[in-house]
Amino acid sequence: MMARLYVFLQFILPRYWLTSIIYHLARIRQTTVKDFLISRFVRLYDVDITEIALDVPRDFATFNDFFIRELKASARPIDSTINALVSPVDGTVSLAGQLHSDTIMQAKGRDYTLNDLLATDLDDAQAYTDGSFATFYLAPHNYHRVHAPFAGELVAARYVPGDLFSVNTATAAMVRGLFRRNERLILHFATSHGPAVLIFVGALNVGSIATPWSGEIRPRKSGTVEVIDLSHFQTAVDRGDLLGWFNMGSTVIVLLPADTCAWRNDLVHGATVRMGEAIAELSSRTT
Repeated sequence: MMARLYVFLQFILPRYWLTSIIYHLARIRQTTVKDFLISRFVRLYDVDITEIALDVPRDFATFNDFFIRELKASARPIDSTINALVSPVDGTVSLAGQLHSDTIMQAKGRDYTLNDLLATDLDDAQAYTDGSFATFYLAPHNYHRVHAPFAGELVAARYVPGDLFSVNTATAAMVRGLFRRNERLILHFATSHGPAVLIFVGALNVGSIATPWSGEIRPRKSGTVEVIDLSHFQTAVDRGDLLGWFNMGSTVIVLLPADTCAWRNDLVHGATVRMGEAIAELSSRTT
């Protein structure tokens, strides 16, 4: 009953206004306020501050700076196995598996199509027909930087305006087409195993999404798809390189073509993952 009420409220509450309030609150620089927000957050969510690179809360100018914190270099070792695909985030597995033709499972009884998710031309979507996908939910306490699960070349980046529903389990189970309705930043890669996609999915209270190529992107409810100009940037990434971060929490989706990878057997709904650990074995084929 409480889950249904929570989802119902999201339909009637001013989601963009609430997200904007959180955006500005998280950037207050007044020391007393930001230290209070950080300290209360650490206690509420039992954040492990021993792995954080900076001193908490002193070395963070704002709560948002703390939220997108860097970790010590030794905190997340990157699996070096040759064909390993590593987790791009710290988080919880929503679902991982195979697509049925062009259909991706969102939750039990809920699915959506590649065309809707990628919001782009048919060639992009068709490359992933019967392919593999994994969806990871980042809870508030998680480390919120997103890293490359594979080595490759970033060949396209597109921002798709959309809604700002929560992406937690209850909402995913009840809101049809959640991930294709919400705003998202879609990164297309060319790798030695074929094309690959990593998607940042926005959500309620996610004040913005940022990457080295796009800068900070604030939520937009509507408008055309924005193609990010990559011409002035280094676009090659190694496994484990930083791809960007959520300013507050959300979801990441990884897409791979058919016959490209085999997910770890325990990569099931509710499993926890840490950035850098192997979550799949990539095929040995090259393109």
